[in-house]
Amino acid sequence: MPPTSLTTDVLVIGWGLSGLVAATEALAAGRRVVIVDQEPRVDLGGQAWWSFGGLFFVDSPEQRRLGIRDSPDLARQDWFGTAGFDREEDLWPRRWAEAYLDFAHHEKRAWLREKGLSFFPIVGWAERGGYSATGPGNSVPRFHITWGTGPGVVAPFQTALEQAELQGRATILPRHRVTDLTVADGAVTGARGDVLAPSGSARGTVSSREAVGTFEITAGATIVASGGIGGNHEMVRRRWPERLGTPPASMVAGVPAYVDGSMLAVAEAAGAREINGDRMWHYVEGIRNHDPVWPQHGIRILPGPSSVWLDATGARLPVPLFPGFDTLGTLAHLRRTGHDHSWFVLSYKIVEKEFTLSGSEQNPDLTGKDVRLLLSSRLAKGASGPVQAFLDRGEDFVVRDTLDELITGMQELPGGDALDAARVRSELIARDREIANDFTKDAQIAMLRSARAFRGDRLVRTAAPHRILDPAAGPLIAVKLHVLTRKSLGGLQTDLDSRALGADGTPVPGLYAVGEAAGFGGGGLHGYRALEGTFLGGCLFSGRAAGRAAAAAV
Repeated sequence: MPPTSLTTDVLVIGWGLSGLVAATEALAAGRRVVIVDQEPRVDLGGQAWWSFGGLFFVDSPEQRRLGIRDSPDLARQDWFGTAGFDREEDLWPRRWAEAYLDFAHHEKRAWLREKGLSFFPIVGWAERGGYSATGPGNSVPRFHITWGTGPGVVAPFQTALEQAELQGRATILPRHRVTDLTVADGAVTGARGDVLAPSGSARGTVSSREAVGTFEITAGATIVASGGIGGNHEMVRRRWPERLGTPPASMVAGVPAYVDGSMLAVAEAAGAREINGDRMWHYVEGIRNHDPVWPQHGIRILPGPSSVWLDATGARLPVPLFPGFDTLGTLAHLRRTGHDHSWFVLSYKIVEKEFTLSGSEQNPDLTGKDVRLLLSSRLAKGASGPVQAFLDRGEDFVVRDTLDELITGMQELPGGDALDAARVRSELIARDREIANDFTKDAQIAMLRSARAFRGDRLVRTAAPHRILDPAAGPLIAVKLHVLTRKSLGGLQTDLDSRALGADGTPVPGLYAVGEAAGFGGGGLHGYRALEGTFLGGCLFSGRAAGRAAAAAV
């Protein structure tokens, strides 16, 4: 096959959410766009398509209707207390964080509403913290679920790109893998790479890397939107920071295999600078998918706050490492136990009220915008259909009528021999004794009662406090939890126009970076930790900035 050669105003490498936003912004400014990706066209939308569609807003109408008093000052206090910026390289990430907070308070919601997005009226409370006012975590609920979940977020940008394609203003090239950025006189002038063999792989599944040709694209501006490293477990382990303990020998994958980090080195070779590569975001509530799409496919439980969290030996996790409170604090603690797994122990009364699974495909009611299914799955008795499927078929789930039977089932799973049965009994019985009074010294139970003061938690996310071992609340459930890889918090350093910066801090002419490849902005606007609902938001914000700046520059 002869080499393919194209010329365009703006080249976008990667068609995840940040790439789609950048492309549509450049198109709206009247520029011609070529967008390339190594996957088949069915994967248009990238990781965002699989997401729950959570977005971070500050002082939104949804918050105000629920009686939540949020403000820019409170959001900034939470963001900077969570991020923990402490490096010289954090100059641009700090600036991005300030700019993003302003975006989340003012323009973001109206901009998305104009594109047809709407949001579930109950605001979620993720990353609750549990420390002091200036410590990590969200002081108030800020997690707004998009009606339509991830596909709903992707849809308006995909539609705009495909309309431009029909008009001849945009070219979409699947199965084009970039191997080099072309450089002339110090400026990036486009990219070259391999044309891969056509693939009939389904969305998210592994596709071949057989090259059948080459291509070269010349562009006035080139935008790297290639994502992070979460599908490349060896790279995750190589970058694993000492502060999070030892890297797990066994992990499940929260993202498809194509999230491999390969473009980071390509961008660096062209003069860009990657920073904060040791900052990463992985979950500790991962379960193996009973119906996997990609290799080692894991699903994250989005837990309410009631489950008892035990380490592999049966010891209860310390305050405030309760479900949904501090993701990386819990990860660091568990990595120092010497085991790759931990346990939730709960009642059926808790699972039917509190268990939600991350991902568009695990939430057919919200993804399909099905109000009848939403009411039956979220408010009716019993677990939702996707959760019940894991109870019935998930290899990490143990469901039993008595505590002795439950412990035996836990010990029969791989790694269960580490479990101290007497310790499990002691922890659960002691916890249940604290339920007898409305006051307690058990901090988790006190937090449950506090959480139910928020209408959203009381309605759909937090079960009424009860004895887990009460037969009327049963059966008993144990869930074996794994580390689930997800996001890179560092990336290519950029200024507020998403221009990639070189080692000397000046922009690399012609080169931009967005989304996870840029640490969601600046090379890591989250710092060490994130507040949730901010990953998609960072893709939206950085992609918008790059598309507008690139269009103005060519």
